Amino acid sequence: MDAAREAYRRARGLANVVVKGIDCHIGSQLTKTAPFRDAIARVAALARDVAAEGAPLELLDVGGGLGIPYQEDGEEPPSPMDYAAAVNEAVAPFDGLGLTLICEPGRVIVGNAGVMLTRVLYRKAGEIKNFTIVDAAFNDLLRPAFYGSFHGIKPVTKSSAETWVTDVVGPICETGDFLARDREMKKPAQGDLLALMSAGAYGFTMASNYNSRPRAAEVLVKGNEFAVVRRREELDDLVRGETIPDFLGPPRG
Repeated sequence: MDAAREAYRRARGLANVVVKGIDCHIGSQLTKTAPFRDAIARVAALARDVAAEGAPLELLDVGGGLGIPYQEDGEEPPSPMDYAAAVNEAVAPFDGLGLTLICEPGRVIVGNAGVMLTRVLYRKAGEIKNFTIVDAAFNDLLRPAFYGSFHGIKPVTKSSAETWVTDVVGPICETGDFLARDREMKKPAQGDLLALMSAGAYGFTMASNYNSRPRAAEVLVKGNEFAVVRRREELDDLVRGETIPDFLGPPRG
C-alpha cells in the first residue's frame, strides 16, 4: 500500500498520465466472502488517502474472482447476492468519495452456462491405467492441463454401462494432453458424445491452434432453439495470413 501511495504521487506529476481510479484483484475461484471484504476495505482506504492528497479519482474497481461450483459435491461458493453484500459493507464507509464502483464477475456469469462437447474416439485399457481418447484436446480446454483444474464429465445420452476409472485424454501427442485424471465415470462406447461441464469461462478464450488444430464451433442454445454463433475453423483459416516472400523464388512443380 505504501508503494501504491508513492506511485499515485509520482503519477500526479506526469504530464501524459491521467489518474482515473484504483483497481485490485486478489485471485480467482474464491469461495468465501471474507477475503473480498478485507481486500476491498483496504483498497477503499487507499482511495480515500489518494483522493485526500489531490488525485481526482473517479473509479474503484474491486475486481472479480467469485467462484463457481465445478464439482457437484464439496464446492459451495457464495451467491452473487452474498458477494454484493460483502462489497457493499466494505465500501460503505467511503461513500463520500463519489467513486463509480466497478466489479468483474465474469466466471460466475458464464462459467456454468457453457459446456464443451467431445466425441469418444477410442478406449484403451492398460494394466495400470485406462484411457478414454476423445477428439477434443488441451488446445480446446486448457485448464485441466494448465492448472490441474476439475471439469465434470457427463455422457450426453444417459448410459447404463458399467463404471470404470479412466484418464480422459486428447489425440495430441503430448504428455499433458488430458482433460481428466483417474476419473470414475460410465464406460463410454466409441462414438459417444461427452459433455465437459463448466466450460463457459476460460474455455474458448484460452483455446489455441496448437498442432494446427482448427478451433471448434460455438453454439448458443436457448430452450429448444440454437444457433452457431462462431463457425468451426477450417485449415484455410489457419494459413490465411501467411505469404511466401518473393526472395524465395517461384514455387516449384
